Amino acid sequence: MEKEILKEPQFTDEIVSIIRSGLPDEEIIEKLHDYHDNDIARSLEALTKEERIHLYNILEPEWVSEIFTFIEEPEDYIEEIGIDKLAAVINEMDSDDAVDLLEEIDESVKEKLRPILHEDVKADIQLIHSYDEEEIGSLMTTNYICIKKTLNIRQAMRELIVQAGENDNISTLYVVDENNKFSGAIDLKDLIIARENDDLDDLISYSYPYLLDCEKISDCIEKIKDYAEDSLPVLNDKKEIIGILTAQDVIEAVDDEMGEDYAKLAGLTAEEDLRETTKESMKKRLPWLIILLLLGMGVSTVVGSFEAVVAVIPIVICFQSLILDMAGNVGTQSLAVTIRVLMDDELNAKAKLRLVLKEMKVGFCNGLLLGGLAFVFLGLYIFGLKGYALPTAFLVSGCVGVSLLLAMVISSLVGTLVPLFFAKIKIDPAVASGPLITTVNDLVAVVTYYGLAWLFLIPIMG
Repeated sequence: MEKEILKEPQFTDEIVSIIRSGLPDEEIIEKLHDYHDNDIARSLEALTKEERIHLYNILEPEWVSEIFTFIEEPEDYIEEIGIDKLAAVINEMDSDDAVDLLEEIDESVKEKLRPILHEDVKADIQLIHSYDEEEIGSLMTTNYICIKKTLNIRQAMRELIVQAGENDNISTLYVVDENNKFSGAIDLKDLIIARENDDLDDLISYSYPYLLDCEKISDCIEKIKDYAEDSLPVLNDKKEIIGILTAQDVIEAVDDEMGEDYAKLAGLTAEEDLRETTKESMKKRLPWLIILLLLGMGVSTVVGSFEAVVAVIPIVICFQSLILDMAGNVGTQSLAVTIRVLMDDELNAKAKLRLVLKEMKVGFCNGLLLGGLAFVFLGLYIFGLKGYALPTAFLVSGCVGVSLLLAMVISSLVGTLVPLFFAKIKIDPAVASGPLITTVNDLVAVVTYYGLAWLFLIPIMG
């Protein structure tokens, strides 16, 4: 029995079997109550259109609304639900989930839905739609419990029971004063164990954190993570609570923010997905590629100015890619570390200097080790396989080793200073993308490598 429990459950197959069992609708509903809504949502793909329509018809709208919150691409199933049933489903949804679902619906269907949606639902949807997608207000839900601070314990419990019929986010109760201004929050557990003669005021956390509706999501991520609450109230400019941000909303916000930062590090203007057209993907990728093309032309021009070095000592060109690749990799590493630090901390001048020195120290130590290895192994390679005299072979490998050391130190510096500069001028440091750093470091590495060969290698070798 224990082995069966430890095995990965195959709930989707079981749900499909129940729906296809031919049992009376009441028995099917009773058996489906044993499964999570997410598993039922995942099973829809394995059902036929007729089976799905039958399922929608036998389930209550509230249950269907819960299932649809777990479907990643609901537009595939929306047309299978009739207008009346769809309106009933949206009426039962949390406001933020309803907004997400409506975004997947054709305008012609929305026109039919508007007259039959509840007025309070339409008001909540309109409120969330009034915010820019980068603002906290666009993520909030109006599904929360709110009570007056003037109530006693018995009245607060009664109000909780009344509101819980419509709102299921009950783990935290939000408190407002007589002017409807946000005052604080009460943990449900504290209210449950409180004595009838206790003072409600003693249960209220007056320093409970909150978010403002017009704040940028990216600016609030660290605050949200630091407080680690199940939900946070969202206030307007009058300090009135107009919604909350739930744990699920927080996870989605953090995931979206990480996706955007990853896209920027890859040189994209925005995150992509598989459903985008070729034209849309090109529009996101082309801006940086055009900039990098121009920078690449600059690198090529610099390489061309060292034609005399290559003409005198042709073998130096064999190791150009080695220097360029190492410099680019080191710069990208420093860039990633710096952006991560900037996301977590507000750095003062001293901390920034310490970060720069640390990255240069890491670049120097790694460059010293790798430069030494390059000196030894490339010297033996040039001597043994290329047929150069031993002194000449180690002069060339020495130039490569020193160039590697200098390029890695300078690349670490560039990879740290560029995002710090962007942050200083109030531009998202993630736009100092990996491709940009790599191209800049290519320029640095080329000048360092061929410059050393021109200044020292050619005169020494005569």
